[in-house]
Amino acid sequence: MARSNALPTASGPQRVGGRKAASASSLDRLIHERMRLGIVSALTVNESLTFSDLKKLLNTTDGNISVHARKLEDAQYIACNKSFKGRMPKTEYRLTGAGRRALERYLDHMEALIHATRER
Repeated sequence: MARSNALPTASGPQRVGGRKAASASSLDRLIHERMRLGIVSALTVNESLTFSDLKKLLNTTDGNISVHARKLEDAQYIACNKSFKGRMPKTEYRLTGAGRRALERYLDHMEALIHATRER
């Protein structure tokens, strides 16, 4: 049986080894960015994390976390709860169902790209 050497291209899914392969250009760009992928991944394995926890875990700045968390929040991939602990503000994030599904789709897509590349 002849095997196709087609790889995913910007034009969309291709056939690889007799099955449909994902296109690199159709990755969820919102999650694909390194800092946002880090936030979503961290929230996948933790019920919730504070702003400070994420900042330490991802070794980044306040501004960087704020910008990327806001984009994920706007897409409803994460939820933000702001409160006070004494006089100190506390911002806590958790992954939403939509965020969990988006990450699953992203990971499936990446696995398909990896598999297509290794088939060559």
